[in-house]
Amino acid sequence: MLNVGVIGCGGMGKDHIKRLTNKIQGAKVVAVSDVFEEGAKEAAALAGGAKVYTDGKDLINDPDVDAVFIVSPGFAHTDSLLQAIEAGKRVFCEKPLATTAQDCKKIVDAEAASGKHLIQLGFMRRYDKGYVQVKEALRSGEYGEPLILHCTHRNPEVGTNYNTPMAVHDTAIHEIDTLHWLVDDEYESAQVIMPKVTKYSHSELKDPQIMLLRTKRGICIDVEVFVNCKFGYDINCEVVCEDGAIKMAEPSYPSIRKNAAVSTTIDTDCFVRFEDAYDTEVQNWVDCAKQGVINGPTAWDGYLAAVTADALVKAQETGQIEPIVTEEKPAFYK
Repeated sequence: MLNVGVIGCGGMGKDHIKRLTNKIQGAKVVAVSDVFEEGAKEAAALAGGAKVYTDGKDLINDPDVDAVFIVSPGFAHTDSLLQAIEAGKRVFCEKPLATTAQDCKKIVDAEAASGKHLIQLGFMRRYDKGYVQVKEALRSGEYGEPLILHCTHRNPEVGTNYNTPMAVHDTAIHEIDTLHWLVDDEYESAQVIMPKVTKYSHSELKDPQIMLLRTKRGICIDVEVFVNCKFGYDINCEVVCEDGAIKMAEPSYPSIRKNAAVSTTIDTDCFVRFEDAYDTEVQNWVDCAKQGVINGPTAWDGYLAAVTADALVKAQETGQIEPIVTEEKPAFYK
């Protein structure tokens, strides 16, 4: 049994505690931590009783905690991750790794210096059945080299607090990670094209946006980000290869014939669309952590995502093609 301590007991933290308690095999939540003690106590109750802390460091250093699950706000991740590395404990950290590329690099360097792969980052799309099928098709080599990727990330609507840079940091960040993993390459440059703004947007948000990424091997990627599309949560991915094109399957819903029309449901909630991926991701982390290994997205992937996101935000501002420049990838992550 893997004894897990959860840091961060907000909405997503509680969801993960329920997942670890009710769905995941081989794990037990034995401790929770949140700066708001009342929220931590509520989370402990969801776990069927667990130790309550208001300081994540105390949870990390609890000898009864085998592994740490971080679901706190992004600005708090750096300290918790560095403390977990020092303690030598396996970590699942929801994205982002940290809120700046500089802090991400600090975490990467600390983990590499420890000599142990301890951190798995919460990019759950790598565990989605549709993306996995595309990855397997590419890996087979039957369709030749990937050349172009066409992707969409559409949301029904966002609040007025959502602004232009958030289209990168909160939305396209998923594609940033998943797509370089799909084609097994890293990014070289970024550009953002701003089409006509939808009437459903507001003064602080340019929506939709077309984000263009080029990889080091020359693969060209376009991602349409449209967060006020109104009709649903619509995620699509097509990879055009030398000898064929691979399009990710859509979620399976029945085709309904009624009132002289044929219709199929489109999800409206990301947590419904990727619920199975979240479950698979966490189960995989638990299974691997018990064996003392990490098999998912790494701290390096978190650093790469942060640098790429920074380049895209700069491209939003300049309208130019911006270089994506990372430090040399340590041999530890190769």
